Amino acid sequence: MTSLVVRPWSLDDAVSLLTAFASDDLDSQGGPLMTEEDARRWIEGWQSGRESGHAAAFAIAVDDVPVGGVALGSIERRHDTAQLSYWLCEFTRGLGLASRATAAVAAYGFEELSLYRLELEHRVNHPKSCQVAVRAGFLAEGLARSKVRGGDERFDVETHARLVSDPAPEIDRLPLDS
Repeated sequence: MTSLVVRPWSLDDAVSLLTAFASDDLDSQGGPLMTEEDARRWIEGWQSGRESGHAAAFAIAVDDVPVGGVALGSIERRHDTAQLSYWLCEFTRGLGLASRATAAVAAYGFEELSLYRLELEHRVNHPKSCQVAVRAGFLAEGLARSKVRGGDERFDVETHARLVSDPAPEIDRLPLDS
């Protein structure tokens, strides 16, 4: 039986993380990661953010092998807000893992970190990313024109948000080991 869990990143995940970034279009998620040491530094950065209370990052693991990630970054305590981001290796997309993991981490942010508002953004030319956000209970709020650059192109970005007072989505969240 396959084991699915959302768990904190470990330095032991460096090789899996490097493999994921090398085999996909994930540079915009924190790369490029070129070496195992780059991957370790990436993980250590998230671990440091967790220790300082400014971030919380999790691996989406299948049989304890990371195939994606969900993170709460830019945690801001004056307003109790955070930016949520997610990514998956291409070979695991379309299975509902990103939505289920995003819903789990959003619940963690509300219940464990006492956050009030979570925001996420996706490029409008990634409609499947929009579907992840909607399934995880995030409502579309607006469009930022030409906000991000990809190579020589600029892309519009749609912002979604979820408030602690919003109804929880009807989705089977992945188990979260915090």
